[in-house]
Amino acid sequence: MRIKTGLGLLPPRLSRRAAPLVARLEDILQGTDEHASAQRMAAIAFAIRIVGAAIAYGSQILLARFLGGFEYGVFVVVWTWVTILGSMVHLGFATSVIRLIPEYEQTARLDDLRGIILGSRLVSLVASTAIAGMGALGVFALGDLVASHYVLPIYLALVCLPLFTLTEVQEGICRAYSWTDLALSPIYIWRPMLILAVVLGMDAAGVPLDAANVCLAAIGATYVSAVIQWLRLDRRLAGVVAAGARRFALGDWLRISLPILLVDGFFVLLTGTDVVILGQFRSPDEVAVYFAATKTLALVHFVYYAVRAGAAHRYSKFFHSGDHDGLARFVADSVKWTFWPSLAFALLLVVFGELVLSLFGAGFAAGYPSLVILTAGVVARAALGPVESLLTMAGHQNAAAAVYGGTFAANLMLCLLLIPAYGAEGAAAAMSLALIGESLALYSVTRRKLGLNVFVFARPKPAPAAE
Repeated sequence: MRIKTGLGLLPPRLSRRAAPLVARLEDILQGTDEHASAQRMAAIAFAIRIVGAAIAYGSQILLARFLGGFEYGVFVVVWTWVTILGSMVHLGFATSVIRLIPEYEQTARLDDLRGIILGSRLVSLVASTAIAGMGALGVFALGDLVASHYVLPIYLALVCLPLFTLTEVQEGICRAYSWTDLALSPIYIWRPMLILAVVLGMDAAGVPLDAANVCLAAIGATYVSAVIQWLRLDRRLAGVVAAGARRFALGDWLRISLPILLVDGFFVLLTGTDVVILGQFRSPDEVAVYFAATKTLALVHFVYYAVRAGAAHRYSKFFHSGDHDGLARFVADSVKWTFWPSLAFALLLVVFGELVLSLFGAGFAAGYPSLVILTAGVVARAALGPVESLLTMAGHQNAAAAVYGGTFAANLMLCLLLIPAYGAEGAAAAMSLALIGESLALYSVTRRKLGLNVFVFARPKPAPAAE
């Protein structure tokens, strides 16, 4: 049944007002063009992000209350390292597959297509296992230089790393095929739900809850989620990729993936540096309060990531097909989809942030100043949309990497300068200033390389041929 049928049930005046909105919704849900498909994918990603954000946020509140400030702070620092490493040790394949899979399909290079689908996963498993082993040896070699309350949680977290990394790569493969549900659900719904279920089971069984036991729960949740995603992904791939020989062009893949790794790596380092450095200078309790503020801000961040998930491979298709005008229009749309919802959520957090932070427990409302400071940087980033994905899909990953490298260096220096004196507020100021600088640099690079004005208030113009 068409959605418009339901308009007849409304009063005539309300029906007339709702008709344009309903027509637009039908275009998104039933349209077959690239624009409708991208909006539909972004909407699915947005819905999963909303549910995932609620689950993740609720689970963080419960963990903070179960563990207390100190143990929660320990877990936060350790899990931040897992997130940083897991988003880097795939060697860039988590993003390069989004570019390579459409390219191989467009050029009918099926042997390469089958090779990258399997090879990207195998490379990520081998690389992440090696890094996990070296990390464990490094912790052992450092001995007393690593605080005792971090040692066991670090060892356990490193066990998570290979399958955590695999999930990142499989997300990229799913996004290349517009399977947003399978791309995002394991990360944002399955894994946090499983962690929470295991933690609740431990509590019911009387098991003492500390950072190490939560890491054990994370191991089980990460492995189960990754394996189920692998099986379901293979089942879907069997319906769209014919069986046949595989070509493992590892050298070619690495030439594309490693520069992308610089973009992704600096991006992830940028988002985790503040927590890691704060953990070096301040107590786990203060880290816990600051992390609660950053997790609260994730309610704004998820808009950016949802649009990024729906737009990245569309950028690649528009660019590689030579449709420059279509690319310009789609970029303008994706920026608007990012900015306005982000601004709305940011304003809500400024108004209600202190109340929301108090849900984590006594003393967590102290993170409100950090939350307000961080909001400025996030809104600045949202004003350009997922522009780093645009640069990467258009082959300008080196330029994007240079921007993120400079931003990371600036953030690192600002953190080292401000955190010792100002603690959590210093970390927030460092991050926000870095994000504003990053946004200005990305705007300049995109204007120069692609001839596109990606600022949210710019009027879209046809794009000239790119460099």
